[in-house]
Amino acid sequence: MLVLWWLMYRAVTPTGQTPMGLVVLGLYTVLLPWLSIGTWNAIIGFLIMRFSTDPLAKLMPQAVAAAHSDQDPPITASTALLVCVRNENPALVIRNLSLTVDGLVLAGATSRFHLYILSDTNDPELAAHEELEFESFKAARSQQIGLTYRRRVINEGYKAGNVHDFCERWGNQHEFALTLDADSFMSGRAILRLVRMMQADPQLGILQGLVVAMPSQSGFTRLFQFGMRLGMRSWTMGSAWWQGDCGPYWGHNALFRIKPFTDHCKLPLLKPDRHGPRHILSHDQVEAVLMRRAGYHVRVMPLEDASWEQNPPTLPEFVQRDLRWCEGNMQYGELVAMPKLALVSRIQLMLAMLMFAGAPAWIGLMLCAGITASMATQLIPTFNKDLLKLLFMTTLVLFYLPKIASAVDVVCNKQQRAAFGGTGKFVSGFFIETVFSMLINPIMWFNQTVFLGRLLIGNSKGWIGQTRDDHSVAWLSAVRLYWLHTLFGLTCLILIAVNLPHAFVYALFFMLGLVVPIPLAVVLSWSSVGKWMTNAGIGQLPEETATPEDLLALELPALLTRKV
Repeated sequence: MLVLWWLMYRAVTPTGQTPMGLVVLGLYTVLLPWLSIGTWNAIIGFLIMRFSTDPLAKLMPQAVAAAHSDQDPPITASTALLVCVRNENPALVIRNLSLTVDGLVLAGATSRFHLYILSDTNDPELAAHEELEFESFKAARSQQIGLTYRRRVINEGYKAGNVHDFCERWGNQHEFALTLDADSFMSGRAILRLVRMMQADPQLGILQGLVVAMPSQSGFTRLFQFGMRLGMRSWTMGSAWWQGDCGPYWGHNALFRIKPFTDHCKLPLLKPDRHGPRHILSHDQVEAVLMRRAGYHVRVMPLEDASWEQNPPTLPEFVQRDLRWCEGNMQYGELVAMPKLALVSRIQLMLAMLMFAGAPAWIGLMLCAGITASMATQLIPTFNKDLLKLLFMTTLVLFYLPKIASAVDVVCNKQQRAAFGGTGKFVSGFFIETVFSMLINPIMWFNQTVFLGRLLIGNSKGWIGQTRDDHSVAWLSAVRLYWLHTLFGLTCLILIAVNLPHAFVYALFFMLGLVVPIPLAVVLSWSSVGKWMTNAGIGQLPEETATPEDLLALELPALLTRKV
């Protein structure tokens, strides 16, 4: 961080300090913590992936050693499976749960598990349909596993309140609880592995499994989750190494110890606004730091292990989910100073805020580039162009280093290359996804910047539902959502092209996405484009190369399309 800061200082003040130079320096400073942590997560993760014969044993030696002290230690703990739903399609939830229950039945372990469907559905018509579906599911499975369906009429505290309501009503009947979202799917074997690891380590309070995306036939989702799969590999491995027992919790596909969770992890209310007391939206990481404060460990198992989720099918749905996370993470500003938190826990809360606080800095730098271009004769002599080029390329590489590190690891491993469809498909998919990321990131930054501005004046988005099914985005809808992005991006690029033509190519790396969000949102939502990408193997995941038995019965469109 210090080296990059010093280089930027030299680049923008070669002949002395200027107002524009100091603004650029200040904006770049905001980006440095997130840029640096991503770089080191990538480097550490890459070294562990490439040179450790057993990465999991290196990161979680006590739990791994005890859990594998003999062949499949018996399950002795009682575990509740918690499925949180809110205005969801019950048929899809039941489809996923049925396969999970089948896996536990096959392992002969259902006597140690009880399934709780915890509903916060507030649509009366959907609630009536939901109750019929889940009660029918309960009757069909009653001989195999215990099942309780409960719907809250008052949805206090959002998902966190839903889970804590369970803890207070039924928590004393179980030792562990596994959280699942409506779009989550875990195999029976994956669940049993988490339970065995927690049984083996009484200090383990939360054990987060690595969650990866289900194969999708949506063009947008295929590209996003291919890049996410790569970035998560090195990022999670590296962060697990330095965070240790202060690890992350993502709120689903994770196991927690019920008693300390009930006693210590109930969320505080935030300072009231004009609507009254506020509940924490991004509850998971707060619950993690509270569990660690209580003396229990929070760890992530950073290996892919039959634990999946579904990603948003279109750009607008993805943005909507992202902004909910943005609002939740920015609430951490009121919580960083909580007493008796571990240092790493405070760092995690601050990094979660910086993940979104960096967006205005990126947009601010673009605005500075446009202003500089419009006043080129006055401002350009005040900058060191060679140092700025060096910083530009360095920042670009460091920003994408987690994906680059994972991609290098895959290319260096014959089995992994084959899992992603072969070297040709993987390398071409990596370059296509890189272009996609360069287009999508500035769109997200712009949305986050506007949203953060609205938060400052008290406009909250709150907890809203998600549309999980594939669908097309209409041109008029895209224009309504992204006309301002397009206007801003075009203005900046035209100013640079006219006044600083030698910098135009560099500007495209970070600004082109703001010019094309309308066609990008529409075209990548077309089913024909998604089917073509699926058949061509663009964004192909290992589950599409050799589909695990756990996924076959889900009959995912992406897998069926490839078979045809």
